[in-house]
Amino acid sequence: MISVEVVFALPTTATSLLVEVPEGTTVEQAVIKSGIIEKCPEIDANNLTLGVWNRTCKLTQEVKQGDRIEIYRPLIADPKDARRRRAEKAKEEGRANKVTGGRPLNKA
Repeated sequence: MISVEVVFALPTTATSLLVEVPEGTTVEQAVIKSGIIEKCPEIDANNLTLGVWNRTCKLTQEVKQGDRIEIYRPLIADPKDARRRRAEKAKEEGRANKVTGGRPLNKA
């Protein structure tokens, strides 16, 4: 048997459970065995995105002794779209050059 940690975090709280699983257990099986899905109703069991030590992984990856399995929440906004909106706003406000996107030259 090996010991792993299963973690799910929300902006205000985090749930961390230690679970003992047999060698050869997958990350998905470890999450199910931990009971965290029942404890945290915010988790969508049909659409799990998991990682081990801050690196996303496949549900079929085998766990190792001491692994920290993280359950990721879906993104609220696409990072590329958010960056694009910030850049457009900076251009409109004059904080960025409208052609190059860089900082405007200060003509004094």
